[in-house]
Amino acid sequence: MPILSSVSSNEELLPGIQSIQQGNAELFQRLENLRGVPYFRLYSVDILASCEYLPQELFECYTEGCEILPVDEEEVPENIRGMDRQEAVFELDGWGRWDMPTEDYYDIQDYTEGYTGYDGSDVWNYIHDRICFPEYDKFGASTGHWKADFNKALSGLHSLISAQVIRGIQEKIDNNEPFDGDGEIHTDPNAEFQRRLQSVPMAMENLYFLHMLLLAAVTRARDRLLQESRNYGVMEVQSVFDSQLLNDPTGSTAAASRRFQMYASADPNGLWEARMRTRELIRIMNCVQCNKCRLHGKISTMGLSTALKLLLGGSNGTGEDPSRIHRVELSTLVTTLHKCSRAIDTCQSMQ
Repeated sequence: MPILSSVSSNEELLPGIQSIQQGNAELFQRLENLRGVPYFRLYSVDILASCEYLPQELFECYTEGCEILPVDEEEVPENIRGMDRQEAVFELDGWGRWDMPTEDYYDIQDYTEGYTGYDGSDVWNYIHDRICFPEYDKFGASTGHWKADFNKALSGLHSLISAQVIRGIQEKIDNNEPFDGDGEIHTDPNAEFQRRLQSVPMAMENLYFLHMLLLAAVTRARDRLLQESRNYGVMEVQSVFDSQLLNDPTGSTAAASRRFQMYASADPNGLWEARMRTRELIRIMNCVQCNKCRLHGKISTMGLSTALKLLLGGSNGTGEDPSRIHRVELSTLVTTLHKCSRAIDTCQSMQ
C-alpha cells in the first residue's frame, strides 16, 4: 500500500484516501463481477462522428488494438435497446449529450481498455486548456471554488486513463504480446508510471478525488440502481453496495463531494458553465482517432458527467433526482467507478 504522503498532503482528503486504499481491493473485485452483465457492457455510440473542435489530419487506425466492431444485433437484449430508444431525448442544457442510439452496439467486454499505442495528447491539451476553467490551476491546486474542483475532477479523469494505459502495457508484457507499430518508445510500465502519474502535479491525489466523487454519486443512486437490478435481473449490483467503501461509517470518502457541493451551493446560477463543459467534454471524444479509445473515452466522460449531475444538478444545485437518470447514465457511472477502482488497483501495485 502506497505511503499517504506520496499520494497527497491535503488533510481534508487524507482520511478518504486512506479508506480507499484499504477498501478498494474488495470493491474492485465486486465491480469486476459486473463486467459480463449486458446492462453494464453494451453501448450504442457513433464511432464515425466527425471532430468539431480540432483541425486534424485523418488518421486511420488499422492495428488490432484500435479497431472495434459492433456486436450482432441479436446479442443486444430488446429491453436494453428499447429503453435506450425511449430515453433518447435532446436536452438543450443537460449535463451530458450521448449519441442517439442506432442498431450498432459495442461490447466493452470484447474491447477492454488498455494500451493501443495511440497518442491522445492533442485531445488532452484541448481539455486542460479549453474545457477546464482557465482562471484556476488545471491540475486542481487552487481551492475555494467549485470551478477549481471541476478542474481537479478532469485531472483525475486524465490520471484514470493514464493508469489504464500503464496497466495495458504491463498486460502485454505479461502475456508476451508484441507492441503494434514500429519504434514505440513508451512501453516500460515503470517508466510510464513515473512519466504519466508520479511526475505530474497532483495526479495521484486527483485520481482519488475522482474516485470519491464517483462513490458519492453511486451511493446517491443506490435505490435506483437496485431497482434497475431487479428490473433487468442484475443481482450482482447488491454485492457492490455491500462493499466497505459504499458503506463507509465515517463518511471519510464523502469529503470530496461535500466540498464540491458546498462551493457549488454558493454559486448555483453559475453551474450552467459546468453543464456546458461536461457536454463538450463528451463531444471532444469524437476527436479521438483510435476507435477503442473513443468508445472508452465516451463512457468515462459520460460517467463523470452523470456523477456531477447527481451531485450538483437539479433546480437548486443540490443534486438531480436519481429517478430521472437514464439507463446509459447509470451504466456509464458504474462502469467509470469500475475503471477508477481498476486504476487505483494499478497504482497500488506500482508503488
